[in-house]
Amino acid sequence: MANIKSAAKRVEVNEKKRVSNHKKLSAMRTEIKRVEKLLAANEVENAKTAYQSANKLIDKAAQSGVIHQNNANRQKARLAKKLNA
Repeated sequence: MANIKSAAKRVEVNEKKRVSNHKKLSAMRTEIKRVEKLLAANEVENAKTAYQSANKLIDKAAQSGVIHQNNANRQKARLAKKLNA
């Protein structure tokens, strides 16, 4: 356990950020899976709207540093490719 006040605060802040990052990452992955599931079921119109929300979540994750920008671009490109196929 941290003995110094600032070190204890860092532990607290890091834990809050870890939880927040995990929520963003989990939401992003869930939305990506939802798009893929809709595409597998041939529900193109619903998949397009889900794709837009997935794009938004991917961009937010990249902007906040949860994932790298190149990773975000790759995820979006793969989803777009599946959607257009």
